[in-house]
Amino acid sequence: MKVNQSMDTAEPTNIVIFGATGDLTKRKLIPALVRMIDCGLVHTDSRIIGVIRSNTHDEWLQLIRDGLGEYSPRVAIDDAGWQVFAARVKSVSGDLSDQKTYEDISTALEPLGGKKNAMFYCAIPPAWYGRVASGLSNAGLISEVEGYRRLVIEKPFGMDLESAHALNQELLSVCDEKQIYRIDHYLGKESVQNLLVYRFANSIMEPLWNRNYIDSVQISAAETLGIEYRADYYEHSGALRDMIQSHLMQLMTLVAMEPPVEFTADAVRDEKMKVLRAVHRISPDEVDKLTVASQYAAGTINDESVPAYVSEEGVSPDSSTETFAAVRFEIDNWRWEGVPFILWSGKRMNKKVSEVLIRFRKPPFNLFDSHASVPHANSLVFRLQPDGGVALRLNAKKPGLTTDNETLVMRAPYADDEEEVADAYEVLMHDVLIGDETLFSRSDEVEESWTLVEPILQAWKNRVSIARYRAGTWSVPDMDKLCADCVGGWHLPS
Repeated sequence: MKVNQSMDTAEPTNIVIFGATGDLTKRKLIPALVRMIDCGLVHTDSRIIGVIRSNTHDEWLQLIRDGLGEYSPRVAIDDAGWQVFAARVKSVSGDLSDQKTYEDISTALEPLGGKKNAMFYCAIPPAWYGRVASGLSNAGLISEVEGYRRLVIEKPFGMDLESAHALNQELLSVCDEKQIYRIDHYLGKESVQNLLVYRFANSIMEPLWNRNYIDSVQISAAETLGIEYRADYYEHSGALRDMIQSHLMQLMTLVAMEPPVEFTADAVRDEKMKVLRAVHRISPDEVDKLTVASQYAAGTINDESVPAYVSEEGVSPDSSTETFAAVRFEIDNWRWEGVPFILWSGKRMNKKVSEVLIRFRKPPFNLFDSHASVPHANSLVFRLQPDGGVALRLNAKKPGLTTDNETLVMRAPYADDEEEVADAYEVLMHDVLIGDETLFSRSDEVEESWTLVEPILQAWKNRVSIARYRAGTWSVPDMDKLCADCVGGWHLPS
């Protein structure tokens, strides 16, 4: 990965990872840190400190090196390179419920460049966030007298409005808001960041970015995977909490926000908050009309038979948890009045693909009606994964002696070489190190997004049955109905 020469340089920092032996650390955090060190996004004097419980230091080092080979083969590191990396790494052994662990962390922090800067990354279950924050505070590790102190927490930020509010209050009782980085890896994706640049750096697009020209917006996240090893979490979460309340609603705010007065964290987040406040509140009697919930049945994906959700290990055989969820939001403001925003996410779908589709209105008159087929509505697609990029779909004349038209797709990938595109965790951890909060959620954003899905959660809470779709297909009941008045209907990612 090449580094943009204008990119801010991070100060030397103690990078402390809680949950250092867990899957997130092995799959994402360590590979990201290795690449960041390699390309200069982490200061050469920084240190990585893993908080471990039952492993020795050497066992942990072997664990994370094995993880690099298993999960990130593109992060090549030979024996000499590994020795250099391992020299930056130390560990603290202890239980997160024991205050002595936090005292030992305090001792382990090194004065780097005359400061004891520290980033605390909580790669742990959410139930531990408050305990870790209070433990750090009691050990004097939240105070910024000796250097900055930043706490990174992963989603979910609560499981409903009440728990999200309680978590915010618990964290804010010991930390300042500016010290808390609620990380959402979707916002670190190249395609997501390009939404803002595409809108606000191109004068040809912003005049069209409103209800006069846009018919509908569809934001999707389809996966071919099932729940894997996460049955315990997913049974209590479901697709609405797991994907829509966090990832997809964040994308919606970026699509719909007004231009901020400046490109700073609070200016951007203020505009996102205005969007959330303008979203129509779904009443209990509108839930059936404006939402879809479904669960995957047995099917075939890539010529392989896959079981139904209720047959997965750890799932109740009579579970009514949704593995597919869709919500139709409308934003009650001048720019977006009458434009539906369809947010949907599903597991065991036909393809793994995430997109933001901006579908424009059809031309008001078909000039070639007696000689040609009706032109399709233009659309702009931001592809998040795989193969991130932008595609613009236009109508063009077919070659030959005809005036009939066909759809022409103009594609702009972000990089020809995948190595050129930084992983989302690299982007976001670098932002934490330089203190840029733009791509992180503020406490009021989190709670406002929960207020929007709370009526849906309440309506779904006591259901005893749920519609089903066959794994490996797009045949989700009621999705065509939900998108019936959108030009082109439900958009299936291609």
